[in-house]
Amino acid sequence: QVQLLESGGGLVQAGGSLRISCAASGHTNRHYAMGWFRQAPGKGREFVVAIDRSGNNTYYRRSVKGRFTISRDNANAKNTVYLQMNSLKPEDTAVYYCAADPLSTNIVAGISDYWGQGTQVTVSS
Repeated sequence: QVQLLESGGGLVQAGGSLRISCAASGHTNRHYAMGWFRQAPGKGREFVVAIDRSGNNTYYRRSVKGRFTISRDNANAKNTVYLQMNSLKPEDTAVYYCAADPLSTNIVAGISDYWGQGTQVTVSS
């Protein structure tokens, strides 16, 4: 089993920046592809971004490309992923969920073995 713990959410003004993190614990002797999804009030969960196990390949939702950057720390068998969010817009307001799966293609497709509990990101206008 793998547990995912998100942190770093909060309230920020439009145009501002925020960084959220996700740390994996448990059976982390192998690296996982990781990613982020979000769910706004009254809407379904949507894919935001994913990064493969090596960190060499990333996949972004079109509406966040150029504003959001995903990165990961694989040192010492860590599975920690960061999402730097710049130029935030009110429409980015959502609960952001971390996901981990052996395949980045699964995450892009909305499938994931493991999910975090979510962290709230609120962007005020």
